[in-house]
Amino acid sequence: MRVLFWGTPYFALPAIRTVARAGHIIAGVVTRPDRSRGRGRKASPSPVKRWAAARGYTVLTPEAPRGDAFLDMVRAIGPDISVVVAYGRILPRPVLDAPRHGSVNLHASLLPALRGAAPINWAIARGHAATGVTVMRMVTEMDAGPILARAEVPIGRVDTAALLSRRLSGLGADLVAETLARLEAGAVDEIEQDHAAATYAPKVDRTAARIDWTGESRAVGCLIRGMDDVPGAWTVWKGQPVKLFAPEPVEGGNVTGRQSAAGRDTWRESAAGRPPDPGRVLAADPRHGLVVATGRGALRIGEVLPPGKRRMESAAWLRGGGPRAGERFE
Repeated sequence: MRVLFWGTPYFALPAIRTVARAGHIIAGVVTRPDRSRGRGRKASPSPVKRWAAARGYTVLTPEAPRGDAFLDMVRAIGPDISVVVAYGRILPRPVLDAPRHGSVNLHASLLPALRGAAPINWAIARGHAATGVTVMRMVTEMDAGPILARAEVPIGRVDTAALLSRRLSGLGADLVAETLARLEAGAVDEIEQDHAAATYAPKVDRTAARIDWTGESRAVGCLIRGMDDVPGAWTVWKGQPVKLFAPEPVEGGNVTGRQSAAGRDTWRESAAGRPPDPGRVLAADPRHGLVVATGRGALRIGEVLPPGKRRMESAAWLRGGGPRAGERFE
């Protein structure tokens, strides 16, 4: 089939590669306009544009995918179907209906769960045991169209949003190619979503990524993993933001490493069922890393990103002047 592919970030690259390898014709590519990126704030193309342009594909970069002029360009390409993977904009009905087989979308959740911009982040941050990918028929409502295919994967205890995104992009690419083959061969069953069961995954931002230490240790750890590596879960130490990564719940009060008396006393109170002191550093030993109290339990923090520095192991930060046992994250 002649495919008009829509996508922007790295997540979309496996899908366009797999569709092309499956023998479909990439008739054109639509991606977001060049954006200023990096410290120099120079305009640079999206990963999909860079890949497509290097292979000589026709690339469209509208500010908004609407209007008669843009619709005429889509029709001139003559696609049999539009395949949309993390494009980043809602498409109007005339654009969805322009290809003779309509438009399909790859979404990184098991719809109707986690509709919206950040399903991978929130699947981890909310403690889901599993997630997956869905290929759906596109409608004008966000992520609400009939389901053509789904595939599920478990979420591991150390999975981060970045790691899970890579797994889902590959799984989704294969599912898109399989769905196109089925559509080309004949009719595909389209299953309406249970809209009453829908949940939502809004775009993550700095506010969403702020760590609330009053939560239970597993929940705090899920948030940290769900925000890794962008935007990065953060807290405040001595008035400065610090991003934290690689959390591990501490089981049974097993805080290893050298501690101050304040750290030992805080841990004993928490373990004895007295009110905990969320955010208090329980252990800060360069040999064993950083352990922080939560509202229930504690977390060992494996990596940190202090302001103005690179991401590093927490032990390296402690050797270089990080927090001491008894101090507190806000």
